[in-house]
Amino acid sequence: MSLVFAAITPHPPLLIPSIGKDAIKKIERTRQAFLKLEEDLYAVHPDVIVIISPHGRQFPDAFIINMAPKYESDLKEFGDLATKISFNGDITLPYNIRSACNIDHTCETVIISEPKLDHGIVVPLFYLTKHLPDTKILPISFSEFDEKTHLEFGAILKDQIMTNNKRIAVIASADLSHALSNDAPAGFNKNGEIFDKKIQEVLASHNTAGLLSLDKELVSGASECGLRSILILMGILRDVNYRYESYAYEAPFGVGYLTANFII
Repeated sequence: MSLVFAAITPHPPLLIPSIGKDAIKKIERTRQAFLKLEEDLYAVHPDVIVIISPHGRQFPDAFIINMAPKYESDLKEFGDLATKISFNGDITLPYNIRSACNIDHTCETVIISEPKLDHGIVVPLFYLTKHLPDTKILPISFSEFDEKTHLEFGAILKDQIMTNNKRIAVIASADLSHALSNDAPAGFNKNGEIFDKKIQEVLASHNTAGLLSLDKELVSGASECGLRSILILMGILRDVNYRYESYAYEAPFGVGYLTANFII
């Protein structure tokens, strides 16, 4: 039981057919990577998917655990009122995490109940759960704590996952730099490409400590939205035997999209 799957995925809304339309062709490598990852996830049949999103509700001084009996997609900010997916929530795991954090005192957590799912969750799950209609989910949002605290929070999550009697998958929803070209959302910054290469090198070499030593100016210039999601995931994977495999990396719109599987 316990941890059966771990992955990093991007979350471009353009991957949703009703939003992306013909533009999906420009991120075909990412779409194909999602299809491959979906097969991997289906093979392990998780009971619960823990998904860490950069776009949910956030508190500066607390990690958010979103516990709701039922969730549904919300893509109206992208003009999509047609795409609808829904999930049931897990009830026990959130309380176990909260209790463990209260005992550990290294991080603060807040439990909320928000049934509307942001695109950082909807985009990956749209692809990855097509054949897993009964799998429950647990959305988590990171905070403004430092990098080390995010890693430690991941370690706390790991303890609760490993002692759980359910099969649990973890997905870090994480776009990399938003500054890879002149027409990127953040405009061009030379640090963007350096940041994306560094992240991939660190992950491929199992060098989790390298995530903690990234230059602050480098991270800021990259205008990323995925580092803290990845840090939490790497805390979960601490001392876990896995093989890192990158399925795709591309940046046709000036945003780095990495899809990777940590094969356990």
